[in-house]
Amino acid sequence: MVAVIDKKELNSVGLVQTEFVSFYDKIKLECGINFGPVTVAYECYGKLNKAKDNAVLILHSLTENAHAAGYHSEDDKKAGWWDMMIGSGKAFDTDKYFVICSNVLGGCNGTTGPSSINPETGKCYGLSFPIVTIPDFVKVQKKLIDYLGIDKLHSVAGISMGGMQALEWAVSYPDMMKKLIVIGSTHRLSAYAISLHELGRQAIYLDSNWNNGNYYDKEPPFKGLSLARMIGMSSYSSQEALKDKFGRKLQNKQKLDYDFGINFQIESFLNYQGNKFKNEFDANSYLYLTKATDFYDVIEKYGSIENALSDCNADFYILPVSTDMLIQPRHSQEIVDALKSLDKNVTFKIIESNQGHNALFMEEEKLTKVLSEVYK
Repeated sequence: MVAVIDKKELNSVGLVQTEFVSFYDKIKLECGINFGPVTVAYECYGKLNKAKDNAVLILHSLTENAHAAGYHSEDDKKAGWWDMMIGSGKAFDTDKYFVICSNVLGGCNGTTGPSSINPETGKCYGLSFPIVTIPDFVKVQKKLIDYLGIDKLHSVAGISMGGMQALEWAVSYPDMMKKLIVIGSTHRLSAYAISLHELGRQAIYLDSNWNNGNYYDKEPPFKGLSLARMIGMSSYSSQEALKDKFGRKLQNKQKLDYDFGINFQIESFLNYQGNKFKNEFDANSYLYLTKATDFYDVIEKYGSIENALSDCNADFYILPVSTDMLIQPRHSQEIVDALKSLDKNVTFKIIESNQGHNALFMEEEKLTKVLSEVYK
């Protein structure tokens, strides 16, 4: 359960290992299917105290995984996706807290998903994998927390898609946490965000190698997945940040080539990100996880945000990014207004950044400053 092995550098959680646990009882999914078994990949940082009341659950965004902090080996050059926030002396201080992060159901980084082997057929699930939702993610996470012997979490914190999961924790398990932290997220996506997800899915569908999801013993739909990533990356930044970083700068040339090759730096950047991502993620998981975020809507399910969150008495912290095009601050304001109408203890702070949605991974100083108020 304790994954910390050694310290690699000051203020790092050091070397870590991904742990796995399998649950063999069937889980009732929102789509109505009883599904199992389910294997969950997770990592832990810090130590669980004797009272077991210092556990913090970190929930990842669309394409991240259980590896939130530290390094997997001495030769590993890439730290966990939120290493800037988790560790000794950091916002989520591992000298004080036992931090947990798991990969979501339907993912492709250790937790059961469409690329996993179906024990009944001996082949990858592909599109026979059931449709999963944000509440399904949380139901599996609750099983992990129970397995770790934790009755109540100190905090639940999530960014982007993880913020939706954090909200769902408040809905499904309202007495399970003292603090609820939602960063750059919403109770339901806008038509704009859904449209971008659909563009990405169509890019995958139209790749001739997708083969209706049956590609695991063949060439994967790399082109479609790469294009899906490029579409997503275009929305994660802000116009101001793109202007400052790229503008209309040419890529390794002094003048336009007047052809269909790469002329601008922004084109080179998007192609690099797409080519990198195609080797790191599974196309089918991209389909399932984007659909899960599109489907999430507490108003549709409960009639109002107030109805959904009325039973949770945790301290709420709602933290949007000022220039986020994907999930705008006004979406977070709707949650805050509902919580205030319920007389809940809610803190609303806008993270001022020109980085757009990317600020969730880039603005270490600003995020740390805001979160330090949570952990006074």
